Amino acid sequence: MLIKGVTLRGLEVFEALASTGSVAQAADMTGLSQPAVSQQLRNLETALGTELVDHSRRPMRITPAGRSFLTRTEAVLNELRLAQSELTVMDLSHLSTLSVGLIDDFDSDLTPRLATVLAESLTKCRFKLITASSTQIQEAMKARELHMAVAASTGDVAPGITEYPIVRDPFILVAPHGIVRNKNDIMGDLAELPLLRYSRDQLIARQIEAHLARQKLDFETRFEIGSNPALMAMVARRIGWAITTPLGYMRAARSHPDIDVFPLPFGAFSRNISLFAGTDWVDQVPRDVSRTMRHLVQNHVIDPALMQLPWLSGRFSVIDS
Repeated sequence: MLIKGVTLRGLEVFEALASTGSVAQAADMTGLSQPAVSQQLRNLETALGTELVDHSRRPMRITPAGRSFLTRTEAVLNELRLAQSELTVMDLSHLSTLSVGLIDDFDSDLTPRLATVLAESLTKCRFKLITASSTQIQEAMKARELHMAVAASTGDVAPGITEYPIVRDPFILVAPHGIVRNKNDIMGDLAELPLLRYSRDQLIARQIEAHLARQKLDFETRFEIGSNPALMAMVARRIGWAITTPLGYMRAARSHPDIDVFPLPFGAFSRNISLFAGTDWVDQVPRDVSRTMRHLVQNHVIDPALMQLPWLSGRFSVIDS
């Protein structure tokens, strides 16, 4: 039995405070007011009979007891989030065949989880899952080679295909760690480094180039990189800077210590990641799959991203159906 006063909300508040050191940022992450965040922490500390954070310091620092408790807290919350995702598993036992395409941005974490969730529901079904670029997936959908697909939206849905928005993925700027010294003049500090571009055959590259054109910005073309992990590694090695999205950044966890992340300094814009399904497909199936994808993205990508970059709150988010 849990100690009276130890609540799920209290654990979430403590996790947020531990990552940010700020009551205000923890309030943004949890959707609570600042007084409510403070009260939740006091209740948790009272229930445990120990201080979890040093209240005398700004930003707040967790105590040795807090560090030990945080490890357990994160493990518990991660398991609960995974359980919540799995509760959204749909009943697909009636299907005889299902082919799904997934954007390669999800390869590292979400694709294995969704494949497992779907496979457990497809008891008598021939199941095919591919990962590819958004452009390749969109072409496969138009050719009716896939029943459903998750990819970046172009804004133009082909006839016979229905779009179910899943996540809003804002564009951000990534730079080598420590090179930007003045956040009010990011581009000035990056003036001596080249822009590392995605390969122009990729949809994300075309979206970025269109935005740069709208902003009347022109950067020398020296590097075009077709691999997101390679592009992030080049930023980490101080070869240049890049425009990417939180989904792209979160795939490159190995490079995070050597990368700084900033809001785009020239006109905010974002892309949508959506599920696409043929209009002749059973309506409830794509709705169930898109709902499951929202849970998976929220728990395994958005929440960890907001722990690192709380200023993304409200920008990097699932799109409610």
